[in-house]
Amino acid sequence: MNAVMNVIRSRAVVLAQANIDTDRIIPARFLSTTTRSGLGQHAFADWRVRSDGSVDPEFALNRPQNAGRSILLAGRNFGCGSSREHAPWALTDAGLRAVVSSQVADIFRANALKNGLVPVVLDEAVVQALMQRPDDELEIDIAAGELRTPDGQRHAFALDAFARTCLLEGVDELGYLLARDADIQRYETTHRETSHVV
Repeated sequence: MNAVMNVIRSRAVVLAQANIDTDRIIPARFLSTTTRSGLGQHAFADWRVRSDGSVDPEFALNRPQNAGRSILLAGRNFGCGSSREHAPWALTDAGLRAVVSSQVADIFRANALKNGLVPVVLDEAVVQALMQRPDDELEIDIAAGELRTPDGQRHAFALDAFARTCLLEGVDELGYLLARDADIQRYETTHRETSHVV
């Protein structure tokens, strides 16, 4: 079960690099777990922690001013590489609720939507402009499919209708079906009584 999301309001964390792959998001050595809890501390581990084990204070997610921010502004082709559901798990466990980029890899996008992480794809020029003002509070309206800025700009983004419904209801695909169990049972009962084997 994911959290119900209607609108995400937050300042942004900027990772401007292009082609950030899933191994960068969550290195393979952390994939042995089958639970989401605790993965957030390992998100971008090879950037967050230096080879000597010390925390890199310059990395975006380590900067005090970025604490509590739930929108990630990322370079083009975010989430490329191998398919691993642990990548959106790590990001959501780290407190992120949306990734804004000019391109999000297809498999990562699908995994993100199934796990309550909203992929927002906008024109490259718009993303670059947003990256110049990370302290602006952005508003992502999931129902409307819009990202809004404090100066009144509205940027539409595409979101599959079923994925939008699941986000708004706070469910995954299985949760969506389970929530409709009574309707399914009623349909099956009605059609069992009126159908016959030929």
